[in-house]
Amino acid sequence: MNKRNALQLIAAGAFSVGAVGLLGACSEKKPEFRGVDITGADYARDVPLADHNGQQRSLQDFRGKVVVVFFGYTQCPDVCPTTLQELAEVKQSLGKDGDRLQGIFVTVDPERDTPELLKAYMANFDPTFLALRGSPEQLAAVAKDFKIYYKKVDGKTPTSYTMDHSAGSYVYDPAGRLRVYHRYGSGAQALASDVRVLLQEAG
Repeated sequence: MNKRNALQLIAAGAFSVGAVGLLGACSEKKPEFRGVDITGADYARDVPLADHNGQQRSLQDFRGKVVVVFFGYTQCPDVCPTTLQELAEVKQSLGKDGDRLQGIFVTVDPERDTPELLKAYMANFDPTFLALRGSPEQLAAVAKDFKIYYKKVDGKTPTSYTMDHSAGSYVYDPAGRLRVYHRYGSGAQALASDVRVLLQEAG
């Protein structure tokens, strides 16, 4: 075999290996989520707020768990309790893997939602779920990062106001990366399915 033929064979071999590598990369199956896949999003990066026990929190605290973050307030008549109840159902449906799910509730009404009230409220759904609270300025910064809308709507008395707010859940994988957004009304089954996908992915 002359040198030219040898080089041609090497080049052909390199091409075929490269082609196989490319095919392998193309055939990697992306996870099929029931919610909106927002993997790689550059927002909703952290929740640097204190929980209802007074402990400063970060998403890094929950490494190894799927984390679901939802914004609301304790006097919310329907959306908030429904979302938290569904999240509790998801945890129960996971069986022994339920310990690998962390629910996070961020209040958009720190004026009325005291740490004591938040702790009692979360106990209605699951005692392991945490409520986070911050000053109006801290809340504004976190809400901006999460692209969350909230607004105070005056009631008949100064304390009977309600809060308009975005009603969706942000789902993070066990490595702390934002992966899925669930719109309100998606249901517990859809959320449970996506939580299982992320847990299986992490191994």
